[in-house]
Amino acid sequence: MEIDWSDEAKKDVKAFERKLQGFFLSHIEKLACMPPRRHLKHGLPWNVEDVTKQARLVYLADGDVLRVIRCFATHKEYQRWYQSYR
Repeated sequence: MEIDWSDEAKKDVKAFERKLQGFFLSHIEKLACMPPRRHLKHGLPWNVEDVTKQARLVYLADGDVLRVIRCFATHKEYQRWYQSYR
């Protein structure tokens, strides 16, 4: 499966410390081999995955392409982003 990064996701991951970057990269590789899991509510087309206890990954599995939409280091950042779509 091909992995496509959005510009926002690239900026997000570059801002993280190296250890957290490694968690995100290994988790994305794992997602490329598995089907999507948890879907966001309120009619949003994306899926969300917990990378660590706080970190979240928002992505879209579209055929043979895994599109990484956003990456969040804390749940508070993720919640603020999610609330903007409600």
